[in-house]
Amino acid sequence: MLIAVTGDTHHGDKTRNLPSLLFEHLGKREPDLILHTGDITSPDLLEGLEDFAPVVAVRGNADHLSLPEEQIVDVEDMRIGVLHGHQFFSLNAQFLTLKALDMGVDILIFGHTHRFYYDTYLIHGERVILLNPGSPTFPRMDSPGFAFLEVNGESVRVRRIRFW
Repeated sequence: MLIAVTGDTHHGDKTRNLPSLLFEHLGKREPDLILHTGDITSPDLLEGLEDFAPVVAVRGNADHLSLPEEQIVDVEDMRIGVLHGHQFFSLNAQFLTLKALDMGVDILIFGHTHRFYYDTYLIHGERVILLNPGSPTFPRMDSPGFAFLEVNGESVRVRRIRFW
C-alpha cells in the first residue's frame, strides 16, 4: 500500500498556495491513502487532498478544525499512529518511541518540527519506526517536501520527496 505523508502545511494562515509539486507527485504516484500530521489550518486543503486519496488527519496546535489529537490506522500488517507532536515537551526519539509503544503502533508519524525525520528503534524488544514528513510550505532548516510510505506486509519503505 502506498501512503503519502505530509504535514505542517499551514494553508490559509501562512500561505494561500501549496507547491504544485505536492499535487503533481500525488497525481503521478496515486497513493492509496494520505496521512496529514496537522497544522492544516484550512478545510479546503483537506478537500483538495481527498481528490487524490482518502485522508486521515489530526489536529495541530495551529488548527481550529474539528479533528482528533491522535489517529491509528491499520495498513497491511502494520499499525500506524498519527499525531502532531505539540503535545510533548520534547520531540526526542525516547519520548516518541515510548508514545508509539503506549499507542500500540509499529509506526509513529508526527509533525510540528517542520523537519524531515526517519529512523527505526528497537525498544523493549519491539521495533518502532518514527517518521516526520517535514513541511511542503514552511520547512525549518530543511528542504520543503513530504514523504511516501510504502507498506507491504511488515516491510516498510520510506521515500522522501524534496521539492528543491
